[in-house]
Amino acid sequence: MRVFRGREASIAADREASQRLLSVAADGEQAIRVWTPHRQVAFGRRDARLEGYDRALEAADGRGFPSIERSVGGRAVAYDGATTLAFARAEPVTDRRAGTTERYDRATASLERALRTLGLEPSRGEPDDSFCPGTHSLSVTDASADGRRRKLVGIAQRVRSDAALVAGIALVANRAELTDVLEAVYDALAVPLDPASVGTIAAAGGPSDPDTVRVALKEALISDASDVSIERIGDGREWSGVQ
Repeated sequence: MRVFRGREASIAADREASQRLLSVAADGEQAIRVWTPHRQVAFGRRDARLEGYDRALEAADGRGFPSIERSVGGRAVAYDGATTLAFARAEPVTDRRAGTTERYDRATASLERALRTLGLEPSRGEPDDSFCPGTHSLSVTDASADGRRRKLVGIAQRVRSDAALVAGIALVANRAELTDVLEAVYDALAVPLDPASVGTIAAAGGPSDPDTVRVALKEALISDASDVSIERIGDGREWSGVQ
């Protein structure tokens, strides 16, 4: 298994770096990456076809979140550039018509295991009107007084003829700012979003340190792989808001 560490200097370059995982998998080796993406709102392709897309771009940019359009996943997600994590695991594929459910199940189980090591008890699924709604999500009951169930992990999958990539987002902290930009973006797109459905690991009673969460996610995604090598991206340094 190849483990990628670090982050490139720009959003565009960092997106290109993530494509390297698929190349490694196409050559027959599994690859994972857990990192802190640059500050941004990543829109889905369906978002770009909506009448309010330009207004949504303005809403994100006006809050200091550069906008990109991504090829994997559904609706818009936000990264604060400091505490929000992304994760990805790529593996070889011989038949693109098979294995999708199994890959989702393995990734979800790994992420559940990681969250439990952080003191949380995740459940599969999500509240109504969540950000980037989808079948493969993890939620927790918030530790705050209202006891709401909130989404804090979303998972997507991209499958090619030679490789598959299961990837997603984990919200660690900074719930107020992330909720603010997501609410503005979804309102502009006229897509339902309940702000109370946005969760973070910290708000659920887990750690607010993204490095602690990153290590837990990485170890769970590596699982019991016995032959692990490191490939560095950029300067190879793990980026977070606490460094």
